Amino acid sequence: MSVSGTNSASTLRTDARRNVERIRASAVDLFRAEGLTVPLESIAAAAKVSKATIFNRFGGRVGLIDAVIEEVVAMEFTTAIEEARTVDGIRERIRFYIGAIRALQYRLPAVNDVLLQTFPDSEPLMDLCRVGSEFHRELVEAGRAENVLPAEFTPDDFQAITVDNALALKFGRRPLAADYERRTRFILDGICLPA
Repeated sequence: MSVSGTNSASTLRTDARRNVERIRASAVDLFRAEGLTVPLESIAAAAKVSKATIFNRFGGRVGLIDAVIEEVVAMEFTTAIEEARTVDGIRERIRFYIGAIRALQYRLPAVNDVLLQTFPDSEPLMDLCRVGSEFHRELVEAGRAENVLPAEFTPDDFQAITVDNALALKFGRRPLAADYERRTRFILDGICLPA
């Protein structure tokens, strides 16, 4: 009897672990493709589990976001900032950063949900926002010091540029890649003062 009970408990643990892995993998794929607001029913269907299983294992959407945000968006978001920090010259650093963030926004809809702070109860999501805000302050201080950014340009202006783009991509019609890249060049050429 105890052998049967042990097998049953072991099978349950194995099944539960497999469900968690499938939910995580499905969430990563769908969050990356469609953003953090993708219906939980879609994630459950892709993972071949019930929506209730997601709640049982992760506590709901925010718990699931917290569990996978590193794989979905955090790594690429922080890498863009770290790579920007290595670019010589503040003018080129700003251009690189804006280009990199806009490229991420176009490619990964979840970036827009982060920038829009769609799920403020997610600590890892809000931590990413803080990292971005701190970097914006860094760029503005250096840009002003080297007379690359006008005195009235603020960290909030960097935030507005990314948030406005997030709103357009999330709720507007998705532009063709060539049009998007051209508009990125317009933005870059417009925010920096002439050399």
